[in-house]
Amino acid sequence: MTDPAKSGDLPPRFREILLLVGQMNYSWTNTESLLIHVIAGLAETDKETAIVIFLTLNTTRARLDLVDRLAKMNRIDESARDEILAITRDMVRVLKHKNRYNHCLYSFDADGTQAKTIMMRIAETKDSIKIGKTQDLNAAEVDKIKQSINTIEAINQRTWALILKNDFPT
Repeated sequence: MTDPAKSGDLPPRFREILLLVGQMNYSWTNTESLLIHVIAGLAETDKETAIVIFLTLNTTRARLDLVDRLAKMNRIDESARDEILAITRDMVRVLKHKNRYNHCLYSFDADGTQAKTIMMRIAETKDSIKIGKTQDLNAAEVDKIKQSINTIEAINQRTWALILKNDFPT
């Protein structure tokens, strides 16, 4: 574990990865919060009520399920439904990648150049378990993180456009 007093001493590669994961989390949180406006519009309620609903559902998956189900109601315009379901599908895809970096440990060599993630999951088979699957955080994986950030930002823009186009509460 890094001594917080020495955080300025972080190796450049370690710092880059931490900054990217932080940016991915910030972008995700900002984008996920837009579901409040979508919920308000689909449920035909005000933003404050939608906030209560959003916060009561304490997982992203539950929030996305709610939005999907509301979008599938007969009274929702078909083009809006298709657009909303496309957005939530894209959110689910990038959520899996984001969660991988939020639910793992990070391992770096002494000079901070060789990085790995260690998954905090149990893979169970009929007669054994495996824990601690590792994956190198190489240049290709860093590029995937950057792509996820770009995807989240694009979802954010599409969601705002949907909110404004459908006159959902803002």
